[in-house]
Amino acid sequence: MPAHDDPMLGIHAYALELRARRMQVLASNLANADTPGYKARDLDFAEALSDAGTESLPLATSTPAHLGGVGGAGPDGIEKYRIPLQPSLDNNTVDAPMDQARFAENALSYQVSLAFVNSRITTLMTAISGTV
Repeated sequence: MPAHDDPMLGIHAYALELRARRMQVLASNLANADTPGYKARDLDFAEALSDAGTESLPLATSTPAHLGGVGGAGPDGIEKYRIPLQPSLDNNTVDAPMDQARFAENALSYQVSLAFVNSRITTLMTAISGTV
């Protein structure tokens, strides 16, 4: 995957895309919490940014489940099927309280990325117009 490091906005524009996509995936999980056999998915944000050409420090873990229990690739490789902490009788792998917490955390991260992008755009507009 090519680098997504925009010369004007940096990696933040791509981070916004990833955060928006993750919100869609988590919302889909929550909408299907009662659907028998539904397999919950998630987006591994750190891996997606790493694949985009950014460098990050690796996290040391003793098991992949320590980072949210994400495993198995989804349709495009970025989204992954989640390994459930506790299997349900109907084979649905959605853990609604955990997905609600993930959604809230992701929404906050989205707002932070949006603030970075807005700040950068404001700086660029100031540089272009020459006014402070």
